[in-house]
Amino acid sequence: MPQPSQFLQHPAILKQQEIRAASLQLRLADAITKFAGSMQFVYIHAVLFVVWMVWCESNPWPTLTLVVSLEAIFLSTFVMIGQNRQAQFQQIKADHDFSQQELELKTNTELTRAIHAMTTELLRRDHAKPE
Repeated sequence: MPQPSQFLQHPAILKQQEIRAASLQLRLADAITKFAGSMQFVYIHAVLFVVWMVWCESNPWPTLTLVVSLEAIFLSTFVMIGQNRQAQFQQIKADHDFSQQELELKTNTELTRAIHAMTTELLRRDHAKPE
């Protein structure tokens, strides 16, 4: 089975990877988003909340509500950052694909015209031959 690195990647993907690798903020946001979207994150939180509620505080709800609300604010912000970057990436990819398709269309049109011109010339020469 081929490894993912063996496949050719879209130029927009490569450019996006370069941009992300160059920015500490983007790498940090990617790492947080990757961790927050994992089952490991869910398991750790479930254990921490149970420990907090059962052993750490006699009345955990006010503080727990505050902590969970603040965490939700930050996590939703990371989700929106990820969505914005994904939308930007999709636009860059679409723009690149459009320009490539336009270039292919232009090339195909030129080839079709050249083939038509050669065919016309061959037919003209064929009909001009004395029999």
